[in-house]
Amino acid sequence: MSTLRSIFLVCLLAFLLKIIFFSPISISPGRIQFPPPPSSPLLLSTNDYLQRVTKVGEGSLEDPEDVCIDKEGIIYTATRDGWIKRVHGNGSVENWKMIGGQGLLGITMSADGSVLVCDVDKGLLKVDHDSVTMLTSHINDSKISFVDDVIEASDGSVYFSDASTKFGFHSWYLDVLEGIPHGRLLKYDPQTKETTLVLDDLGFANGVALSQDQDFLVVCETWKFRCLKHWLKGESRGKTEIFIENLPGGPDNINLAPDGSFWIALLELRTNTWLNFVHTSKLAKHLVANFPKLVDLLNGAKRKAMSVNVGTNGEIIRKFDDPNGNVMSFVTSVLEFEGHLYLGSLNSNFIGKLQLK
Repeated sequence: MSTLRSIFLVCLLAFLLKIIFFSPISISPGRIQFPPPPSSPLLLSTNDYLQRVTKVGEGSLEDPEDVCIDKEGIIYTATRDGWIKRVHGNGSVENWKMIGGQGLLGITMSADGSVLVCDVDKGLLKVDHDSVTMLTSHINDSKISFVDDVIEASDGSVYFSDASTKFGFHSWYLDVLEGIPHGRLLKYDPQTKETTLVLDDLGFANGVALSQDQDFLVVCETWKFRCLKHWLKGESRGKTEIFIENLPGGPDNINLAPDGSFWIALLELRTNTWLNFVHTSKLAKHLVANFPKLVDLLNGAKRKAMSVNVGTNGEIIRKFDDPNGNVMSFVTSVLEFEGHLYLGSLNSNFIGKLQLK
């Protein structure tokens, strides 16, 4: 028995050493020091508010990651089957524009009534009734590999996030495993057609939103559990500071609320035992990197839902949960419109609609 055990241990050691030194997937693991869990009673408590949503377009929407709404109240969403779909007031779903691929992410309305769409394969797109136009796909002759979220300013400037310059959409988990900031915030100028760098070294750059007066913007760093404020006007123009940190989940998309506050969708990363464990061991990181199915097996983000309402001072006002994922899970965007929240998800076939009282 001891001989068999020894052989097993030798084989296991050889297998692990092969993963470390001859790994087909190359990462350079860094150390992520996750902030301690929030201690406020509001953030420690859970509720079931997100279990009260109405399911809009159920059965006709495949993983609607983000939503936007036009002046007529028509909902637009980019789905995993490559469609931009429209959901009308009567609940009917229209296949509006076929973009193709499986990497349609952030979506927002443009001032002219068209829709700005983040396509990780093609780049930043502008879509209207008649055409699909490529706005930008490169910066300094370098391909932008992970266009994630987008917002348009009143002067026509378009700010958008590039989640990772090293890892693409289908290997997003490698960015989290490596733990080295590869994200950035970019700006597209429609007058000059130029794309420029605003911020870099972001920990998985995700949601982007402008303040009500557009004097600053907020960009989310998912695996840093925080959002940054970048000043666009005033004495602090060009400066960047922390808007909110130590969030109870990894911030995904962010949207401005009618009252000037912000809604942020949070991914349940803190309670993911696998994430906490792998960041204590480089060996574990290499193991998960080469066996991505482990991420699906251990990922708790798909089993819960959480969103928060944050004031302009960076203080959390409200928190809505579905702690067991009974109705909503893996919520990736939250948008307020005419007294309701509209929630996108990468784990549903509908858009959640919740009445705010």
